[in-house]
Amino acid sequence: MDRALYVGMSGAIATLRAQTANSHNLANAGTVGFRAELAAAQAINVDGPGFQSRVNAQLGDNSWDAQQGNLMQTGGQLDIALKGDHWLAVQTPDGSEAYTRAGDLRLDANGQLRTAGGLAVLGDAGPLAIPASTAVTIGNDGTLSAVPNGQSAAAPVTIGRLKVVSGSQAQLDRGVDGLMRAKPGVTLDPAAGDVLASGVLEGANVNLAGAMVNMINLARQFELQSKVMRAAEDNAQAATGLLKLG
Repeated sequence: MDRALYVGMSGAIATLRAQTANSHNLANAGTVGFRAELAAAQAINVDGPGFQSRVNAQLGDNSWDAQQGNLMQTGGQLDIALKGDHWLAVQTPDGSEAYTRAGDLRLDANGQLRTAGGLAVLGDAGPLAIPASTAVTIGNDGTLSAVPNGQSAAAPVTIGRLKVVSGSQAQLDRGVDGLMRAKPGVTLDPAAGDVLASGVLEGANVNLAGAMVNMINLARQFELQSKVMRAAEDNAQAATGLLKLG
């Protein structure tokens, strides 16, 4: 069988994976704090006897775009946007720690601080809970303060501090749930000082125009790779027919 079939097949698989990542980015263009997914593939020469004229596509680990998204002023007392390479620590359903840039925080019926997706927001001492209050503020250093019901607005009470860590692209792995986790053997350092802006949300860093153009290019690329596979199959059938005639 013509090895060109495998060249086209490996390229088509890589293209489908890239198209999946691109579609995922488009679907999350409106998701707060979303980091665009980057599909990785590389060319690998086909080893063996004869002239090395065939190159397969080999899939690599998907990465993500570390560029910051656009900032949107909301004025919400629980809306935050992380600065630089800072990440907000949250507790996943299995009790482990993960990290997100989604700063659209909420209070549940029990007063526990959660992300819009329902994950518990962690403080330096564990999940954060806020008593019934007339006002809640989050300082630029992550300090959470509140004015309990019945008390003067001039005397806010410090509830705790959001757990914010510093993590670069080389230190974090992206999970299938969209959350970041420290790579094996990596310990993320706590961030201090001016780590966030309150009353602001960070939008997704997806380039909509670029993603639409990429979708079209990937579709054309997949079509070309499919033609290569069909041509290889037709050649093989033709060669088989000639052998039978011989």
